[in-house]
Amino acid sequence: MQESLDISTVIFAILAIFVLYKLKSVLGTRTGEERPPYDPFARRRDDAGKTAAPGGGSQSNVIPLPGAANSNFGRSTPPAGEERWGKLADPDAYGGLDAIAAADASFDARPFVDGARSAYEMIVTSFARGDRDTLRSLLAADVFDSFSSAISAREAQGETVETTFVSIDKTTVADAHLREGVAQITVRFASKIITVTRDRAGGIVDGGVDKIVDVIDVWTFARQTAARDPNWKLVATEAAH
Repeated sequence: MQESLDISTVIFAILAIFVLYKLKSVLGTRTGEERPPYDPFARRRDDAGKTAAPGGGSQSNVIPLPGAANSNFGRSTPPAGEERWGKLADPDAYGGLDAIAAADASFDARPFVDGARSAYEMIVTSFARGDRDTLRSLLAADVFDSFSSAISAREAQGETVETTFVSIDKTTVADAHLREGVAQITVRFASKIITVTRDRAGGIVDGGVDKIVDVIDVWTFARQTAARDPNWKLVATEAAH
């Protein structure tokens, strides 16, 4: 004959099952992606390996002060001189570039140098082709007149010029000035060019199709800093020796 169950045993078993159920509903189950316990006062290391401030974030325990070395905290003006222009310009140009940037907040030397390179190549090749329309848009009036006169003299002799850029090896701002609201920047171009001049019959009278020449040109570009037209124009040319 099977012994009857003790009623107290049954009650305790039911209570145990109920307690386990409540614990599970409150604590849940671990998924393996839970965050570790967080200590708001513990110093931790951020992704860059620096000690982070208590409570998170990437600030170190050194607070930057105005004027502190290597700090932009509270800086009201951009860097100047060599710090700003050193990779693009000669030291003689630093002061002038600072003045131009102060007068024209939109001025940025890197886009200017890139644009000067493009203008240099375009002007040289347009002059070779006798393309006065393109030259007129890129040159100051007196410079255009000189270029146009040279083209006319060439045309009168029946000569044609073929110019090919092999490379522009270096472009450097050599000097810069701001005078009465007019910014002038002188750029030195070091390039390799092939130039061939032919007569009416097509014979070569100067240069050669396989003759690469190292050329250094020093050109000056200018614009009114207050003008709405953002374009610079060539105002002077010089061949360095």
